[in-house]
Amino acid sequence: MNVQIFIPCFIDQLYPQVAFNMIKVLEKVGCTIEYNTNQTCCGQPAYNAGFWGEAKDVCTKFIKDFKGADYVVAPSASCIGFVRNYYPKLFDNSSLHNDVKNLSDRTFELSEFMIKVLNVDDVGAELNAKATYHNSCAALRECRIKAEPKQLLSKVKGLEMIDMADNETCCGFGGTFAVKFDPISVAMADQKITNATATEAEYIISTDMSCLMHIDGRIKNVGSNLKVLHLADVLASGW
Repeated sequence: MNVQIFIPCFIDQLYPQVAFNMIKVLEKVGCTIEYNTNQTCCGQPAYNAGFWGEAKDVCTKFIKDFKGADYVVAPSASCIGFVRNYYPKLFDNSSLHNDVKNLSDRTFELSEFMIKVLNVDDVGAELNAKATYHNSCAALRECRIKAEPKQLLSKVKGLEMIDMADNETCCGFGGTFAVKFDPISVAMADQKITNATATEAEYIISTDMSCLMHIDGRIKNVGSNLKVLHLADVLASGW
């Protein structure tokens, strides 16, 4: 199966190991990976900041970069949710309307692609640790992803998963929200850390590195021993 991978801006610049681990996992389950080096951003930051015209230009490039029939897979429910839910609004009644619909139908976040398309939940991963899971808002509310990551994590040898309180509550990042409403954002991240610490977990795992980046910033600030791991990092462990 041919798969085009989309690597979000912040993963490309700050967490490239997440991208490499996603490729490692997809190749292990039989996918042929292609990476279009012309790709840039999905357009979400500009859109969320209110620059819809500029965002549409970036989105148009994204549509052209991933034109074709291959599946598009990304290690970010946030970006996938934006493509699925907001591209149709930006390009409604335009010449790209059908291209957008086609792209939305074949664009997936890593965990849902593994479960819903490949029908694979065990890649032979092993991680001897105790962890808790954070449901990102984008995964849970925009992509309706809830069971898929947990199904994959349940097959990781040696990994003990413990639910933390309010695991479906926002971490406080929300892109520009963290900049515009800094005190609220910080308080939400601190509550997330408090809830995770109460489980005695070593790691917080999520589908979205943007959430984990925000949480990790507060972890370092408050001196917690917690660590963060993207789902792709967990699935690529132990083999």
